[in-house]
Amino acid sequence: MNTDKARFNMIEQQIRPWQVSDAQILNLMATTPREMFVPEPYRALAFADMSIPLGHHQSMYAPREEARMLQAVYLSKQDEVLEIGTGSGFTAALMASIAKSVKSIDCYGEFIERAEQRLGKLGLANVVLAEEQAEQNWSPQDDFDVIVCTPGINFKPLKLLDSLRPNGRLFCIHGIQSNQYAYLYKKDAQNDIHMERLFELSTPLLSTEHELQLFEF
Repeated sequence: MNTDKARFNMIEQQIRPWQVSDAQILNLMATTPREMFVPEPYRALAFADMSIPLGHHQSMYAPREEARMLQAVYLSKQDEVLEIGTGSGFTAALMASIAKSVKSIDCYGEFIERAEQRLGKLGLANVVLAEEQAEQNWSPQDDFDVIVCTPGINFKPLKLLDSLRPNGRLFCIHGIQSNQYAYLYKKDAQNDIHMERLFELSTPLLSTEHELQLFEF
């Protein structure tokens, strides 16, 4: 595989056409070695327009979904970020390249160990990884400027919204597979919440214990 050509095609044929125009995001997707984070059996598909299995019924976002998510939360170098669902560690690597710090949690220790090795190779020292289970009633111990929940959720993210600082952003997926959408929640300076539907995708759920509840703010 011609890695440079595959990476270029990923940017020009998948990411740009999917409404990603932020130069910083495009540069990150072009320079962060996505292939390093893809499991060996799927390495040849690292730049393909598809989600990639990670084990434990979890998967890695397609490149265009990663880029669109990153553009939506508009990170700054002052932001402290919480990621729920470390997975391969690729999203954490992208966010840590921009933000002040990233804390990433996952319930699978295997994912945490592999992500730690990959992030170490890139010299990203502003990422903290932890094995932790996040479900409906789980609440972060700290507040954050940005929270990214990469698995789908089928409950109201009230605890996560409570942990957002003023002007914070929460990215999450609502619905069941085959009928899911990415949403961006914004908390303004007065702590009022505004919700925006971003795009359709399909990703495994964080928890299947609770029925999906549709709601509005």
